[in-house]
Amino acid sequence: MMKRHLSKLPHLRTGFGNFNSFLCSCFETGSSNGDAKGLLHQQKRMKNGSPYATCCAKLPEELPKDNPVSNMLIDSFGRQHTYLRISLTERCNLRCQYCMPAEGVSLTPGPKILSQNELVRLANLFVSSGVDKIRLTGGEPTVRKDIEDICLHLSNLKGLKTLAITTNGITLARKLPKLKECGLSAVNISLDTLVPAKFEFLTRRKGHERVMDSINAAIDLGYNPVKVNCVVMRGFNDDEICDFVELTREKPINIRFIEFMPFDGNVWNVKKLVPYAEMLDRVAKHFTGLKRLQDHPTDTAKNFRIDDHLGTVSFITSMTEHFCAGCNRLRLLADGNFKVCLFGPSEVSLRDPLRQGADDHELREIIGSAVKRKKASHAGMFDIAKTANRPMIHIGG
Repeated sequence: MMKRHLSKLPHLRTGFGNFNSFLCSCFETGSSNGDAKGLLHQQKRMKNGSPYATCCAKLPEELPKDNPVSNMLIDSFGRQHTYLRISLTERCNLRCQYCMPAEGVSLTPGPKILSQNELVRLANLFVSSGVDKIRLTGGEPTVRKDIEDICLHLSNLKGLKTLAITTNGITLARKLPKLKECGLSAVNISLDTLVPAKFEFLTRRKGHERVMDSINAAIDLGYNPVKVNCVVMRGFNDDEICDFVELTREKPINIRFIEFMPFDGNVWNVKKLVPYAEMLDRVAKHFTGLKRLQDHPTDTAKNFRIDDHLGTVSFITSMTEHFCAGCNRLRLLADGNFKVCLFGPSEVSLRDPLRQGADDHELREIIGSAVKRKKASHAGMFDIAKTANRPMIHIGG
C-alpha cells in the first residue's frame, strides 16, 4: 500500500501568528466579569446568526432502546449508560500543559492501580449489564506493558461492539498492528498543533513527527475514520483551525476541535477559550459546502462534512453548549475509582470492595447507586473552573 504522509501539506502556515501572545498569557489565572460577559454575548450573537443548526441532544425517552440495559446503568433521569471509559494508567510520556501542572502530579503507587484481572472483571460487569463500547485512556494507555493482553480480553467480552483508544500517538505506530489483531476497533489520536516547535512547547517533549506517523499508520491499517483530537486555545493554535480542516480533504480523518476545559493545575482562563460558534464561523468562511450531519443522540460532538472532503469535522462543546441530556458515559479510573461525570468531583472506589472480597452483586449495587446519584447536568463553565477536581491525567482522557 502506498504511504500517505500528512506532514506534506503545501499550504500550511508556520502557525506562529499568535504564539507570542499565548506565551505571555499562558500562566495567567482568573477572569474579569467583563471577559465572561463578552464571551457569552459573542457566543449568543454567533449562535443566533449561524446558518448551521446546533440541535440539542434528544431527551432520554427518545434514546434508542435496541439492546436491554440493566437498571444498574440507568440514572434517575432515564439516561442509559452504555459507554465506559477505562483509564489504564496515570503515567504518560508527554507533559501537556492543559493536562498536567508544570510541577507534575503525584501518581498512584503501582500496587494501587487496577491489575489486568481486576480491570477485566469490572469491565465484564459493565458489559454484561449493557455497556457496548469501551474506550481505553490514560495517562497514555500505550505505556502500559500489558495493553495487548487487555485489548484481547476486552474485545472477547460478549456484547461489546466497540473497543476504542485515545492516545497521544507517540508510540502508537509500532504498536497498532498488534493492537488491531487484539481487537482494537477505533482510534483517537491527540494532536494540538501542526507546528513541531509549538508541539514541543505545549507537551514539554519532542515527538511531533511520531504522532504524524501514527496517524498515517492508522489510516494505512484501515481505521476509518481516524479521529484526531485538537484542544483549541486562543493565541496558541486557533490560527491553525483551517490547516487542521485541510487534513480532511483527502484522508479519512475526523478532526475534532475541543473547547479548552478547566481541570486542576491547567491554569484555565476564559481568555484562552475559543467557543464553538467562533470556530465554526472560521471554518464556514474558509471552506465552501459545509453541511451539518445528523448526530446520534448520545454524541458529544457536533459533526459536519465539507463538499469534496473525504473526512469530516467535529466540535466538542463542553463549555458553551453542554450535551448532558444525552450523556451515556461512565469512567473507571486507573486507581479503581468510579466516576459518573467528567466534571463532577464525586468518586467511589470499586478497587477496595473488589480486593475485600465483594461479589458481583455487591459491586453492581455500588455501581448502580453511584449512577443513580448522577446529576442532570454539570455546572456552568465558570463554576466548573472553581470546582475541585483531579488533574486530567488522573481522570483519564
